[in-house]
Amino acid sequence: MDRFRMIFQYFHSNSESVMNGICGLLALASVKMYTCFDFSCPCLPQYNMAYGLGIMFVPPVILFLCGLILNRQSLVMLDEWRRPQGHRKKDLAVIRYMCSSIVQRAMVAPVIWIIVALLDGKCLICAFSGSMDPEKFVGFANVTPVQVEQLLAKVPCKDDELMRNNTSRKAVSRYLRCWSQALGWSILLILIIAAFLARCLRPCFNQATLLQARHWSNYIDIEQKIFEETCCEHSRLFAHQCILHFFESMQQEIKLHNFNLPREGERDEGEEDLLRGITGQDQVNKLLKTWYYEKPPLDVSQATQR
Repeated sequence: MDRFRMIFQYFHSNSESVMNGICGLLALASVKMYTCFDFSCPCLPQYNMAYGLGIMFVPPVILFLCGLILNRQSLVMLDEWRRPQGHRKKDLAVIRYMCSSIVQRAMVAPVIWIIVALLDGKCLICAFSGSMDPEKFVGFANVTPVQVEQLLAKVPCKDDELMRNNTSRKAVSRYLRCWSQALGWSILLILIIAAFLARCLRPCFNQATLLQARHWSNYIDIEQKIFEETCCEHSRLFAHQCILHFFESMQQEIKLHNFNLPREGERDEGEEDLLRGITGQDQVNKLLKTWYYEKPPLDVSQATQR
């Protein structure tokens, strides 16, 4: 149990590095899921495009939402955006920085899925085979429009009897696969160039503003963690005191079961001091309400003077 607690505390205190690892795992999972996925185009004119585009774009949306859900800073950012003004002003630059960081991490897996799907070409062939111009391919000559539509819809199904010996099926498939791969490599090249330019042009922007946004973004995350840990510690002490007072008439039975009940003086000087005077439910509710509606300003000079 202690090992799991240590692992949880490590993940809780190193959320940024953990999120980078989770994004990498989601990216690898997206590639693995696509390679293991049995793509079966329906080969019907009214369903091909919906199925092909659905396979290309619906899983990326799911992966994007999973990236947002698994990112702890998503909830922190929403809390910071929605919280009342209180005694602390809200910095929109910090919220924009957090939103940008969250979206960038969540977009890794969806983009990899789309690029892999385009490089494979099956989705694009299934979606747009029925939209091809039959005049560009000689195998569709002397065929009625209805038959042409059916034949083009069956291009992704190479095992179909109508297309097994059709020479134009391979031509249409190669044509769409070339366009799909060209589009996939183009998107990959654009993303690499954009990342390269962002890295090179980053020093040209105001670094002080960026450092401030990063610092207070980390501060908000750490502050939330410490507040939750402090609340958990106070809850534990509060529950301990409530239980001891409730079983005060059973001290002898508790001692016989080796619960090691502390003495009255030790209790007053020890745990009750750690409760910081917050010893009632109304006081706890008021404290939590004050924390939410009137967060203290970011200034520790008074506490330092005291």
